[in-house]
Amino acid sequence: MYDTTIIEFAGRDAVSDPLTELLRKGARELLQTAVEAELEAFLAQFADHRTPEGRAAVVRNGHHRERAVQTGIGPVKVRIPKVRSKTGAPVSFKSALVPPYVRKAKTIEAALPWLYLKGISTGEMGAALKALVGPDATGFSAKTVSRLKTQWAGDYDQWRKTDLGRDEWVYIWADGIYSGLRGTDDRLCALVVIGVNARGEKHFLAIEDGVRESTQSWREVLLSLKNRGLNAPKLAIGDEAMGFWAALEEIFPTTRQQRCWMHKTGNVLNYLPKLSQPKAKKMLHDIWQSETREDANKAFDLFVETYQAKYPKATECLIKDRDELMTFFDFPAQHWQSIRTSNPIESTFATIRHRTRRTKGCGSCDDMLHMMFKLGQCAEKSWRKLRGFAHLADVIEGVDFINGIKPSNANQAAA
Repeated sequence: MYDTTIIEFAGRDAVSDPLTELLRKGARELLQTAVEAELEAFLAQFADHRTPEGRAAVVRNGHHRERAVQTGIGPVKVRIPKVRSKTGAPVSFKSALVPPYVRKAKTIEAALPWLYLKGISTGEMGAALKALVGPDATGFSAKTVSRLKTQWAGDYDQWRKTDLGRDEWVYIWADGIYSGLRGTDDRLCALVVIGVNARGEKHFLAIEDGVRESTQSWREVLLSLKNRGLNAPKLAIGDEAMGFWAALEEIFPTTRQQRCWMHKTGNVLNYLPKLSQPKAKKMLHDIWQSETREDANKAFDLFVETYQAKYPKATECLIKDRDELMTFFDFPAQHWQSIRTSNPIESTFATIRHRTRRTKGCGSCDDMLHMMFKLGQCAEKSWRKLRGFAHLADVIEGVDFINGIKPSNANQAAA
């Protein structure tokens, strides 16, 4: 036996909170009163029904066993009354407030998928909810989350059929998001498309399983969007993955193209030694941060002249997409911050990468897509409208912006 100075305290997990206990007591009394009122309304329907002896045909018959309903303030106990028919006809009372078999309030049901998507695994769900709701919280097993994941699958299938023709879509961002799958060496490539409508609202348009961002995979995604009513966007933003651009030229040939400067910068720097990367990165920033296309072209030429002799692969990587990297100059300057990169997708899916690392992948490809869909819905709620969305009307009308500025007259437009 070892000596120890640690003293165990009984009931250390119990937290004395008179206010919570008061609220719980009031909630129980209120709930019980409401259920009794439901019963009175139910019995009133049979007020005219009588037995041959002239007595009431439907009467109270005690209560069901007391049960606890998990709520945001902890478990609230309630007893549901029973009724009996004296004529032999089947009659039963079911409370609309506390239906049979319900053990959790809707707010708790909503908390379960939120906790799961934010990184709480199914095995830890009970402990997490006990910390939030109280030590008496029970009934939150892994099967509960599994049942909810089945509902997400139905929500996802319904979302994929949403009509897109009700809005005018101006810009779209496209990217392929790779994530590992549990128990396999394969990686899911989710093809993601986000669009902004004429009101400046951003929405997920597609989250689909792809095959390494191939042209055929992107063709299927774009054809599906077109079939759902997507108009030809004015501009598409993405990295240099050739599959998407080849499919875009086929399905939406009038849509202009903007290469993502963030991806392009990373790709170019990969061809340079680490000691040269800080200076090269600043020179690349000088290109896309220029106020005019003329200044950007000068900075572009300077970068090529500086590195072409020693690092031809770096300059070749940059030169091949020169025109597509400069497209943003023909759109409102207020939109440049958003349309120069595919950051709307990258920033959103940072949470998904955290979630997949937390759980070491999902059980299947479908589970991963459903999780991405639910996380996307959560992200959409916090998205702001596109900066300078009032200028989207000019973009839709086909106004030719000069270095981000709307021409004030025909002569300036011609210049």
